[in-house]
Amino acid sequence: MTVTWEELGWERVAAGVGRCRLPGWDCTAGLVVGAGSALLVDAGSSLAEGSRLRALAEELTGGRVTHLALTHPHFDHVFGAAAFAGAEIFGAVGMDTVPAEELRADAVRGGLDEATATEAADVLVRPRHLVCGEWTLDLGGGRQVLLANVGPAHTAHDLVVLVPGASGSPEVVFCGDLVEESGEPQAGPDAVPSHWPAALDRLLDLGGEDALYVPGHGAVVDAAFVRAQRDALAARFGVSR
Repeated sequence: MTVTWEELGWERVAAGVGRCRLPGWDCTAGLVVGAGSALLVDAGSSLAEGSRLRALAEELTGGRVTHLALTHPHFDHVFGAAAFAGAEIFGAVGMDTVPAEELRADAVRGGLDEATATEAADVLVRPRHLVCGEWTLDLGGGRQVLLANVGPAHTAHDLVVLVPGASGSPEVVFCGDLVEESGEPQAGPDAVPSHWPAALDRLLDLGGEDALYVPGHGAVVDAAFVRAQRDALAARFGVSR
């Protein structure tokens, strides 16, 4: 019997494209299915969460998660990466330089159990493939995905994932925490606010007016929402437009 996306806790966003909202920090993980391959976008906040994501993705696709894209170096998006042994891992250039101890400390401050945070930091997996500009990923079966380094903005190392439309489905853009729907975008000490509105302009250029935009936290939004958040960030940080 075929198992549906929804039965396994995924929200189907477009043909062969879905996402799930993880408990705790309401962090989004995305899934893009190709021919004999699968790309996961972000890995969750712990090894256990990463293992659950991998199991759910592989039960749905019937094969391995072959690629993992990490949108930015915050613990709730990267601490599950070690669960994806054998996957090709992508991140924005420079992401591999963020100290594991910095991520561990941030996780503990954010409410992750200290032992869980230490376990994940000790086996932290760095991206093997570092994206400077854009990188086209071929997942087979005519499915290509664009990885684009649009930062610095929310962090110094922001990567977005553009999935072109297929079979009448809209384009889908996985935004990481450049866009948040369930609360105001968070600007921590590693944010570069002066560049954030421009990063969202680039995001909108990539996806266009009819794309679906998947935030790092919260519900799927449209271009109008992203544009409004860009304007709010520009006003919040005093960035002239």
